[in-house]
Amino acid sequence: MTSLAAVRRTISAFALAALAGTALAVPAQAREEPLPVSVTGPDSVNLSLQPESGEPGEPGEPQVELGLRAPGEPVPDENGVIYPIHQGDYTVTVDASSLAGVAAVDFSRLGGWQGCSVEGLVATCSDYEIYAGQDYNDLGGIRLDVTDESAAGDVGTISVTAAGEGLAFTGHTVDVLVGGPELRMKQLAEPEGFQAGDTFQAPLSFRNQGGLGGKGVVLRVSGTRGLSLPSTFGNCWYDPRDPDEVLGRSTALCVFDSEFAAGAAYGLSAPFPIGTAGFALYDSMYYTFTAVPADQVADLVAEGDYQRGAGPELGLVRLPDADPADYTQYAEMDFPTKNTFDLDLTGERLRARKGQTVSVDVGFANHGPAWLALLRSGGEPISFWVDLPPGPRPPRSPRAAGPPTGRAPRATTSATSTHRSWRTPPAPSPSVSASTR
Repeated sequence: MTSLAAVRRTISAFALAALAGTALAVPAQAREEPLPVSVTGPDSVNLSLQPESGEPGEPGEPQVELGLRAPGEPVPDENGVIYPIHQGDYTVTVDASSLAGVAAVDFSRLGGWQGCSVEGLVATCSDYEIYAGQDYNDLGGIRLDVTDESAAGDVGTISVTAAGEGLAFTGHTVDVLVGGPELRMKQLAEPEGFQAGDTFQAPLSFRNQGGLGGKGVVLRVSGTRGLSLPSTFGNCWYDPRDPDEVLGRSTALCVFDSEFAAGAAYGLSAPFPIGTAGFALYDSMYYTFTAVPADQVADLVAEGDYQRGAGPELGLVRLPDADPADYTQYAEMDFPTKNTFDLDLTGERLRARKGQTVSVDVGFANHGPAWLALLRSGGEPISFWVDLPPGPRPPRSPRAAGPPTGRAPRATTSATSTHRSWRTPPAPSPSVSASTR
């Protein structure tokens, strides 16, 4: 039987994994020193007792993808050919013997088109070429499934080793845990009557649908330009959006050194405030709870320019009547949904003689109050049309006109010449040159 201490150490490793040299490639040639090659793959797999349809790891999809990493990066020659940096037989051995009685192992997608020889829970794969970097050294995948014998807390490993003449391999180990913590977040809804400029008192909560409990949770909250995260709580760290990054995000991390049980739901001891600017419209926020011991959060905080909040500490409170149907793997919301923007397009009145070229300034402005940003499309540009009167025609595509390729589609009739322009807000106004003929 696996000890409780061992299970907790394994859960800790899984949680950290969840959050958390260049040389030119040349044709294979003789080397005095062995070529260093490392086996790559995930550090851990949390094998759910109730896998959900449509996720990575859904029935039939491998959760463990293996590969090799060699020095350098693959660089094609003048003919576009990428040569291997090693040619010679080598073997890769995948030993999943310790998963007997823990999980079912499927090696059928390992080894590419030639497959691997399998004996019990050990697969042996043979190959001949190794390329620089990692992109062209795929070993394939391994599918894991729970069985009637699987139980929450069962652990095992997949050990991957390799050998070949002229090669110095570094192996890899994948830790497998059955039924570890799986935190799901409650989906949020915009309060009735909410307006830009209001503060959303977010009732954030999570439910552990895994078969094991744990100790230590990290909350991550993130919002786009129109949202702000006030530095309210002493056990939260805040990283505001860089003002120069229009499509950047503000982020907060909150640490809870609390125990949580399997099948239980927990909410915050106080609502989490999220401010909205007067220009906010369909801004995006998401939040996640992740099982991470509080004493192992330093690396997460170091990833950004976080500053600790000033105020009382936020806590977790168990929710006795939580409905599992209200909780989801990805909790996000676009709000506020009510605001207005005022787009103003202006032209210009000019006089010109026949054959003369003049420039027409086309103004583009948003008088607000809301900003216009198609955040779900990554800030997709806005398009508008510029119509020229009869007679003049544009000698070239204006600087700001045309799709991302730089070409401007034109629709010309007997009466007008039309240009279509793309602007990524916020953006300066384009100018259009026209000539008379």
